[in-house]
Amino acid sequence: MSLALRTAAAPHVGVRPVFGMAISLALHALVFMLALTHLGALTDRPELPPREPTVTVMVLRPADPQARLAQPEPPPVAADAPAVPPSPVSVPVPEVSPPVDPAAPRQPATMAAPPAPTAEEWAFASTYKLKNSKGYRHTWGQQVRSMMGTAVEGPDQGMVRFRVEIAPDGSLARLDTLWSTSAAAERLARQAIGSMPRWPPTPTGRPLIFEKTLSFSPFASDGPPLYQDDCLPDPPAFGNPFAWDGQSARAPVQAEPPDKADPQKLEDCLKLLPKDSIEAESARDQRLMEQWGWGAIKPGR
Repeated sequence: MSLALRTAAAPHVGVRPVFGMAISLALHALVFMLALTHLGALTDRPELPPREPTVTVMVLRPADPQARLAQPEPPPVAADAPAVPPSPVSVPVPEVSPPVDPAAPRQPATMAAPPAPTAEEWAFASTYKLKNSKGYRHTWGQQVRSMMGTAVEGPDQGMVRFRVEIAPDGSLARLDTLWSTSAAAERLARQAIGSMPRWPPTPTGRPLIFEKTLSFSPFASDGPPLYQDDCLPDPPAFGNPFAWDGQSARAPVQAEPPDKADPQKLEDCLKLLPKDSIEAESARDQRLMEQWGWGAIKPGR
């Protein structure tokens, strides 16, 4: 009995897998067809509204009749009048300097002597005590240079440096030449110093000893000094920390700290300082430029 049933059911064994495969293919085909149609496709983004075109309106206004009336009308031209050719336009011609003949002699440069110090400047110099009587030393040098005359470019130009000692009453006590680059400049300076009258007494009432360089050249001049830093204490003198005589014990050399100024004395001293001039600032910048170059002229130095 069981064998007969198995034999009867054997023809239908492969029907179910084939039927299931057919249904699966039919469903896939249906989904594919729906995807290709408009109903099954993904909805696109909503279309933006069309941009409105921008229209630029240009309005041409007629000319102002009042301005037209203000312009003078050209005179009427007669029919038989001859034609007048237009006037030529004149073009300015630049002036051309004549070429310089290298063989022609060149005029040497000159610089007139500065004016002698006034009575007011000598009165200030005789009372200014700061920085080894700075005002007195500058006024003395200006007086000597004014008596040396005009400096002319050539072999007579040069500089001379003196060591000067002035007695308390203003008379010259000693004059030594430290160095000189021109014998003519030294001779003129000594003549001027010898012919000068007695100067005012020194500000401190003691002998005034200083060194002064006089420039007898058309390219240099001794400008007025600056007084703005005269109330500050002098910086300590430089000492080489590596100097050694080779015998004594070597000990580290400590740099001396700068002196601190008394606030009250500093305030009182600043009230006595004169105002610096533009000429003094220019002379300071010129000295720095000649000594260190243009890099030394910076704010705050």
